[in-house]
Amino acid sequence: MSRFAAPIAEQIWDMKYRLKTAEGTPVDATIEDTWRRIARALAEQEAEPAKWEDTFYSALEDFKFLPAGRIVAGAGTDRSVTLFNCFVMGTIPDSMGGIFDMLKEAALTMQQGGGIGYDFSTIRPKGADVKGVAADASGPLSFMDVWDAMCRTIMSAGSRRGAMMATMRCDHPDIEDFITAKSDPARLRNFNVSVLVTDPFMDAVKADGPWDLTFGGKVYKTVKARDLWNRIMRATYDYAEPGVIFIDRINAMNNLQYCETISATNPCGEQPLPPYGACLLGSINLARLVWYPFEDEKAHLCETSLDDLVTTAIRMMDNVVDASRFPLEEQEQEALDKRRIGLGVTGLADALAMVGVRYGSEEAARLTSRWLERIARAAYTVSAHLAAEKGAFPLFDAEKYLESGALAQMDEGVRQLIREHGIRNALLTSIAPTGTISLFAGNVSSGIEPIFAHAYTRKVLQKDGSRTEEEVVDYAVQMWRDLKGDEPLPDYFVNAQTLAPADHVRMQAAAQEWVDSSISKTINVPEDISFEAFKDVYMQAYETGCKGCTTYRPNAVTGSVLSVSEAEAPEQANEAATGEVIYIEEPLDRPAALEGQTYKVKWPGSEHSLFITVNDIIIGGRRQPFEVFVNSKNMEHFAWTVALTRMISAVFRRGGDVSFVVEELKAVFDPRGGAWMNGKYVPSILAAIGGVIERHMISIGFIEGEGMGLKSDPQAQVVNLGETPGPACPNCGQFGMQMIEGCMTCPNCGHSKCG
Repeated sequence: MSRFAAPIAEQIWDMKYRLKTAEGTPVDATIEDTWRRIARALAEQEAEPAKWEDTFYSALEDFKFLPAGRIVAGAGTDRSVTLFNCFVMGTIPDSMGGIFDMLKEAALTMQQGGGIGYDFSTIRPKGADVKGVAADASGPLSFMDVWDAMCRTIMSAGSRRGAMMATMRCDHPDIEDFITAKSDPARLRNFNVSVLVTDPFMDAVKADGPWDLTFGGKVYKTVKARDLWNRIMRATYDYAEPGVIFIDRINAMNNLQYCETISATNPCGEQPLPPYGACLLGSINLARLVWYPFEDEKAHLCETSLDDLVTTAIRMMDNVVDASRFPLEEQEQEALDKRRIGLGVTGLADALAMVGVRYGSEEAARLTSRWLERIARAAYTVSAHLAAEKGAFPLFDAEKYLESGALAQMDEGVRQLIREHGIRNALLTSIAPTGTISLFAGNVSSGIEPIFAHAYTRKVLQKDGSRTEEEVVDYAVQMWRDLKGDEPLPDYFVNAQTLAPADHVRMQAAAQEWVDSSISKTINVPEDISFEAFKDVYMQAYETGCKGCTTYRPNAVTGSVLSVSEAEAPEQANEAATGEVIYIEEPLDRPAALEGQTYKVKWPGSEHSLFITVNDIIIGGRRQPFEVFVNSKNMEHFAWTVALTRMISAVFRRGGDVSFVVEELKAVFDPRGGAWMNGKYVPSILAAIGGVIERHMISIGFIEGEGMGLKSDPQAQVVNLGETPGPACPNCGQFGMQMIEGCMTCPNCGHSKCG
């Protein structure tokens, strides 16, 4: 009997977490097998494995404790992968050799599936002298482009998708260029970017004072602090980046301030880490701990069960430190020296609804603080007991550790335990993105986010190529339906779209009080929010003790979608009939028969000709390309021609002004040289194929003439009747990507850049 609460949960398990052979044969027959595999692997780190395996299994059972995806997928397998989610790489030296050594380390880490963070503040600014070579420095952004290309290359080689965070200090001379770097939709797509904001800078902003941009003791420029702050805010308002990290607060509150300095975070920001810092993640599913849900006074979260679950989860996560592989020796040493872990929560909004409390209210903030304090106390208590049993983390210094900011508010009983025994894990709590594992657990609300949508319709691709629809319902909403039938949802059921920004900040601040690392959370704001009100969100986050702030306002760069209501649909249909380019929401299914043309191309120096077929489809009275095939007897070109035509056909089936494909192909130069064809120099075979497609587009009237195609992908907007989806998912292709917990996340397949 299936333990899954929803079909999407089982599909995500099968796709992402179920152990299979290299040939795709399932090893985990059921979800219980997956839980058993994880429990056994982590119990093997104990002196008495048999004693702990069932305890660990019980914590995992029914999705009560949710280790992060890398642990679920990798624990107990023979795969050479890391079980850690987050890495910050070494400090980048300000030298060409050192920079490219760091690039190599980043590639090796990403190859094993680790998301990485880098502080680019250590690279000298653009235009600075480079001694010994009589040249000017190209600046940190030029090297960020190199990192971005590396990440793209790693992904194209078939490895897990990449995720990177780039940070830069607010006093770096290139900070103004850093702030606007992602205004270009094609630049730094594999990076999240955040500004390291210091307390003196915030003081200068409030005082409207001057601010020096410096490097190596030299002042390169002086600006008004408030003007620079407004530039950060305007960029974030317009295209959702950069984020803001309050770096002085992070270092002041760090348990390890006596032996490390932090200047970067992992890709989603919940783990501020030192050079080579590593952290693994896991979440307590609060929605599974509510007793008597929706029964007024009886409904409550069982805090005894919470204590017990945290006690087991901390022990399991501590064992992951020893069970994991690491891409680099420096990362392994850092992890073993400090044994930091990041236990967080998911299902908070669902749990609040189940006890009848409106997310974002003062009561919700009070309960959040109470539950997170309970988790922190239990986590530090068990870690102290683990230190008595197995030893404290190697860099533990009792006097300095207990003086750190995060320990100041811990109750005296826990502090005394730490004095007596030490502590096993230097840091213990973090609230990470849980998009995919939340879907896996039955679509519970993610992390500490509000319920994103009460329900939505998901299109599911079947094995025969057809698509079916299924409703995906929030866990608490489904429970309400099961218990109350058709009764309307109470007013305390709110969602991210209707919540006031101040309510978001209130919840983040309430959680941050008891989280020793940081929090990945997105504050969704309406598109029509005023710029001044938008800036107030960030100032409120700073004043209420948050360690960072990430907002998402719908915008043209990351998520603007053209929505056409049902009333407007006929007008849009009329536009289509007049021959306008049609943008297609979903890839079209292939009709049984298509019309097209086949063209013969003889490339000089090749024994065999290429035969290029372009087939068309008619939509709204307009003929446009639908697919491309390239055939040749020359097997040297077989693999890349198949790959090329599949990619071009995939673009064509999305519709829109696909003429940019022609210009991209025509711009490809072969380093071995091109050829003269029909009196024109063609720089490569790919350029020749582009020329053929261009001639075909001209012949069917899709473009007016040679050279009339677009120069790049126009980032076409979607015409969607009656709905407002987000951008297309790069994994499953369906529209509906949403910004959740600082990451663009697909509700259909669980894909996220940080997941």
